[in-house]
Amino acid sequence: MNWLETARVGWQAVRTHRLRSALTVLGILIGIATVVLSVGLGEGASSSVRNQIAALGSNLLIVTPGSATSGAGVRGGLGSATTLTVGDASALGSRTAAPDIRAVAPSRNTSQELSVGATNWTTSVVGTTPSWLGVRARTLSSGRFLTDADSTAATPVVVLGPTTAQELFGPIDPVGQSVTINSISFQVIGVLASAGSDSSTNLDDTAVIPMSTEVTRLSASNARQSVSNVYVAATGQHTISAAYQEAESILLARHGLAAGSADFTITTQNSLLTTATSVSKTLTVLLGGIAALSLLVGGIGVMNIMLVSVTERTREIGLRKALGATPAVIRRQFLVEASVLGTIGGIAGAALGVAGAYVLPHLISDAITVSPTAIAGAIAVAVAIGLVFGVYPAGRAARLAPIDALRSQ
Repeated sequence: MNWLETARVGWQAVRTHRLRSALTVLGILIGIATVVLSVGLGEGASSSVRNQIAALGSNLLIVTPGSATSGAGVRGGLGSATTLTVGDASALGSRTAAPDIRAVAPSRNTSQELSVGATNWTTSVVGTTPSWLGVRARTLSSGRFLTDADSTAATPVVVLGPTTAQELFGPIDPVGQSVTINSISFQVIGVLASAGSDSSTNLDDTAVIPMSTEVTRLSASNARQSVSNVYVAATGQHTISAAYQEAESILLARHGLAAGSADFTITTQNSLLTTATSVSKTLTVLLGGIAALSLLVGGIGVMNIMLVSVTERTREIGLRKALGATPAVIRRQFLVEASVLGTIGGIAGAALGVAGAYVLPHLISDAITVSPTAIAGAIAVAVAIGLVFGVYPAGRAARLAPIDALRSQ
């Protein structure tokens, strides 16, 4: 009996007991679907975290000031001090002192009410420099961004985030329109493209103006040289560590401080990404373990059905052996039947998993990424389960003596 004939006989045996085969396949199907969805959830979570971190900027370092202590001895949180200045940002932008830093964007952040006619909206107003767009890896959906001329002249111009623009202008194109901030009229010169949200902030709800404009027209603080934070872009992914050390050394030297008493904090995106990826991997392993248990149950079902099949077909096995079938042929026949069950379960489970990956995101808040590698691997695992758990029943069938098999009732 050749392989083609063996496959035909195996498929016929599976079709003969449709209900029993369907119930056996169901165990594998559930396990495979769980594998596809668990891997998809893990990859979707990792991708979502990577996108959120990328939205903050490429190869980004964020320098924030330390904490301030009031006259009453009350200590504020990190970022409450005014220890970072425009001069610090200029020093960090020196290619001589910091060759691994590509660009620097200081910013001053305040919460302001914006109004257009009778419509108003409170958002975060960011006073910054033209380099902010590239450092934060943002793009424009319309209009233009701030220029050096805007900064030099302290021009009252503003670039709105898409959420802010929608809240103030609705369907109307905001570019060229005017918006009032702190009783001062600003011309809208551009709208940022959507960047989504990070862990705590809607990045699309913002208004960006020249820092010089913020200092001279909006700021009520006497510390006009201080900045809320400084965004630093490294020259590449492999130079983030070097850029970190250069930024730290420059700021410590400017502030006249030792390494252990820094009045600022530098946050890297790598640490956030590493932590988030670790959590996603743990989640994937946990869900994968549950899927493995489902596959084990499915494999035991395959072994059970094949043992029942061997018992029911004892006379058939004896007749085949009497007609010249070798133990290897008998073993191969039952292994093919087991692999057919595994293959059907694998394909059906993968299809169910893919369908779930497209349906579930509409019901839950988590994204699910369909991984072709995971699908192919799941189907291969299903076939392997059929073969592994079919080995014992196939070996048992191959060991039956022809005369004993023919005597069986």
